[in-house]
Amino acid sequence: MRITFDHGALKEAASSEFLFCFSHLRWNFVYQRPQHLISRAARSRTVYFMEEPQFSEAIVPHLETQTTPEGVTVLVPKLPLGASDMDIIKMQRSLLDELLASLPSGRMILWYYTPMALPFSRHISADLCVYDNMDELSAFRGASSQMIELERELFRRAGVVFTGGQSLYESKRERHANIHCFPSSIDVSHFARARSCADTRQSDLLTSLGFFGVIDERMNLELIAEAADLRPQWQFMMVGPVVKIDPQSLPQRPNVHWLGEMNYADLPEFLAGVDIGIMPFALNESTRFISPTKTPEFLAAGLPVISTRINDVVRPYGEMGLVEIIENARELVDRAEMLLTGQKEDRLQKVDAFLSTMSWDATWRDMNALMQQAMKRSVRPSRKLGIARRASFDWLIVGAGFAGSCLAERLASQRGDKVLLIDKRPHIAGNAYDRYDTAGLLIHQYGPHIFHTNSQQVFNYLSLFTQWRPYEHRVLAEVDKMLLPIPINLDTINRLYGLDLSSEEVEAWLQARAEPVANVRTSEDVVVNRVGRELYEKFFRGYTRKQWGVDPSELDKSVTARVPTRTNRDDRYFEDKFQFMPAGGYTRMFERMLDHPKIKIMLQTNFKEIEGKIRYRRLIYTGPIDEYYDFRFGRLPYRSLRFEHLTLDEEWHQPVAVINYPMEHNFTRVTEYKHLTGQISPRTSLTYEYPSDVGDPYYPVPRPENAELYKKYEALARADTSVRFVGRLATYRYYNMDQVVGQALATFRRIDAEIPRTSMQSRDRPTEIVSELHAV
Repeated sequence: MRITFDHGALKEAASSEFLFCFSHLRWNFVYQRPQHLISRAARSRTVYFMEEPQFSEAIVPHLETQTTPEGVTVLVPKLPLGASDMDIIKMQRSLLDELLASLPSGRMILWYYTPMALPFSRHISADLCVYDNMDELSAFRGASSQMIELERELFRRAGVVFTGGQSLYESKRERHANIHCFPSSIDVSHFARARSCADTRQSDLLTSLGFFGVIDERMNLELIAEAADLRPQWQFMMVGPVVKIDPQSLPQRPNVHWLGEMNYADLPEFLAGVDIGIMPFALNESTRFISPTKTPEFLAAGLPVISTRINDVVRPYGEMGLVEIIENARELVDRAEMLLTGQKEDRLQKVDAFLSTMSWDATWRDMNALMQQAMKRSVRPSRKLGIARRASFDWLIVGAGFAGSCLAERLASQRGDKVLLIDKRPHIAGNAYDRYDTAGLLIHQYGPHIFHTNSQQVFNYLSLFTQWRPYEHRVLAEVDKMLLPIPINLDTINRLYGLDLSSEEVEAWLQARAEPVANVRTSEDVVVNRVGRELYEKFFRGYTRKQWGVDPSELDKSVTARVPTRTNRDDRYFEDKFQFMPAGGYTRMFERMLDHPKIKIMLQTNFKEIEGKIRYRRLIYTGPIDEYYDFRFGRLPYRSLRFEHLTLDEEWHQPVAVINYPMEHNFTRVTEYKHLTGQISPRTSLTYEYPSDVGDPYYPVPRPENAELYKKYEALARADTSVRFVGRLATYRYYNMDQVVGQALATFRRIDAEIPRTSMQSRDRPTEIVSELHAV
């Protein structure tokens, strides 16, 4: 891929401080909060405003540039149509790196309006990261499923966070130690021009109600149509671009006018021809936290204002009597008629007193002061802009799942070693990664992960980073149109066959049906030897064939040996001593584990791409071992999974967390997460799992020929002193989570015994837990 960059169009950097703003909104779209603040930032520093890419066919990737009258250099990545998501990130990162390399030394501020810019910018070394959280983007139509996790990362990186309104501040103030509320402000003199223009307006014109702003899923179109029908003699003037909704869905009435975009400079003239400003927002998830900029702008223009019950309009505007709050179209027209006959002078006096405390200049001044304080706390010297490859590390660890993260934490906290932890995914926690979906429910992105262990030491170690929620896992299987306990127990047999056996009787019943196998080698042998062929066919064969893509007779015995058969009524899936779920979720547990000054994390980073570019002393690799050696002996077979996540408008969908489907359907199981998390909600979220031969590797396929192939790679690894292999994929073992943790901690013990410590820094986390781990 060839990257080109138009250096000639860029403004010459004239200051010693740079601000790079990453925005989901285009500069020339609607003039609002980003334009007001970033323009003011450009008065004292060199500012670049990077928009989302634009795509064209047969185009060489480049940055299109434009310098605004305010001195902001707007950057628009121009990328080829049809590029993959990963290539889009790589191209933007390359273009950005080339620009950064061309700049002189200076302090760097990264300013984010969208977390979606992190994948191509997180590697930039900056003196300050600012998150201006103006909207709850995750609630908007079409929001990326990665938005919530990337925002978590942005909160961790940011030195200061601003919110665009009080409601948003209240919802996020516990997530950052340096977070401040800056509601939408106002350029009073600009909009006050509407008042002088209105004085010359002819008094016999028709009554006009007006709106300006983006027209999208946040607009209550039904309310507009009903109000227009109630007052056909009134004119409803709607200014703004239509986005994310079908223009054909806009209500068409003779007295409703959809006027399209309008320049910011022309808005006062438009408002001079309007009698009442209206904000007919829908009440939904996308408007829950909005703080409309147009509220003070309508008021500055001298207009009475009517709005639906938006939280940040009710407080303070509604409570102060500056805006009329309505619930429906009937109330809208009634309040409008009242306002048309009210005393304008009294209203304007109250409005002007309130607006006198607001200005974008004052907002920027206060924001800038907080930024300077945050930079002082960071104590970073001015330097030539650099990225992570210029640093050096004691350890490079590939993979931020259990194996890599546990080792990173131990090496940093116990030895004082400097660790770079990388992962090709956009998040930490590996397959245990969990996130909150749009319904506010915690789900496991890669299927259910149930923590269970008999190891006191492993449990104690993970307890350093999480509190626990007691949880005993139960699974049902759909067999013969019934939901039956699995593993097979006394109730399974009695319900399936309509019997009333005791524990002693069911043991004899199973023995009578078992088919003894002299040499148990395969997964089929294990089950048939234990419970006979009929139960094997009903519960195991179909499920195993779907899960592994081969018949159980071709799989190693270890697969089904993991599942017991019981003659009592114990319906727990596991019998381990410790059965819990992390109280705050797995991702939060990993965040705490990796929250250490000696650990640097780079996500969406491929080891092969950075190999040779980063200086490090030693390497730990937790990815597929065959991939590390460039598939020298051929590919090791792995089984993958495809997940379908679904949210339903019902409180509960199934009686237990997981239901297996061994006989019917293409999916193997369905998980309902509220059983695992204990969350209370009128809605519920599910995941359907579809096994596959393609996709990310999840399970090593335990067959004899695969074990022989792995031995060749294992021999390479034993002779290779430049790398240590740890984890399920790196050692081609079907490990549970606790086994991976135990393996990682055992690896740390060996490292600590073999390699002299390079730092005299004292341990900053407990050591007694690790010292007890020899039995793991």
